[in-house]
Amino acid sequence: MKIFLKKKGILVLVIVLVVALILGLTVHLRAGKAGPLANASSALRSPLARSAVAVTEWLEGVYGYLYKYDQLVEENEALRKDLAEAEERARLGQEAIEENEKLRELLNLAEKRSDFVFESAKIVSWDSSNWANCFTISKGAKDGIELEDAVVTEYNALVGQVVELGDNWATVRTLVDVDFGTSVLVGVSGNTAMVIGDFSLMQSDRAKLAYLTDSSTVFEEDTVITSGEGGSFPQGLLVGTVTALTTDDGGQTISGIVEPACDLSQLTQVFVIKDFEIVE
Repeated sequence: MKIFLKKKGILVLVIVLVVALILGLTVHLRAGKAGPLANASSALRSPLARSAVAVTEWLEGVYGYLYKYDQLVEENEALRKDLAEAEERARLGQEAIEENEKLRELLNLAEKRSDFVFESAKIVSWDSSNWANCFTISKGAKDGIELEDAVVTEYNALVGQVVELGDNWATVRTLVDVDFGTSVLVGVSGNTAMVIGDFSLMQSDRAKLAYLTDSSTVFEEDTVITSGEGGSFPQGLLVGTVTALTTDDGGQTISGIVEPACDLSQLTQVFVIKDFEIVE
């Protein structure tokens, strides 16, 4: 744009010089009566001068317009930058608000379960494979995290378990992953069962309720919690809700579908339970 404006300025200068040259033809070649060339020049001078002035004024107008346009472009770029910075500040502010809300909920949970020792961590990436449902968090062994630690939300909802560990990162296998499994209690009767990953259900972020018998009293909408058996998970973590029940052809085995208590697709921050009291 600036180069273009410089060229326009040069063009204006050239036109002015041409006009000056034409007007110069009116100078008498000698003292006394004007000659034929001077007379012809005098006849043409007035319209040519007016045309040159009009062209010059038009070019000056174009120059002014382009100059203002260049200023508007610069102002627009500055406004875009200011807007992007304002949006970034707003985003960071919203993230801080959401994190504070999660920490307040976690504080409530910590008051109820004083035996829990938490480590907050951000989710930095998800496994891109269709054969697993895992993600990587921003904390690791240096933060006291260990393999098989349980991972939850601020609402005490089970997310999964640490299965790989580095100094400052860890991989978490979610409860819908095909390799996940934990002992659970179902409904008010506390029927024992297992929540395990199932490939077909994993695609819709659900898990399978397995190893129930025909004597189990289980209903749809029953709540599923961890039993604490085995010591990997604390007792009482909220796993999810039974959404469907089926029996095999012999009517001996009941299985079901569990909708996780946490929305895996919305997770950005989780909490690793580094220590808890094991209930025998």
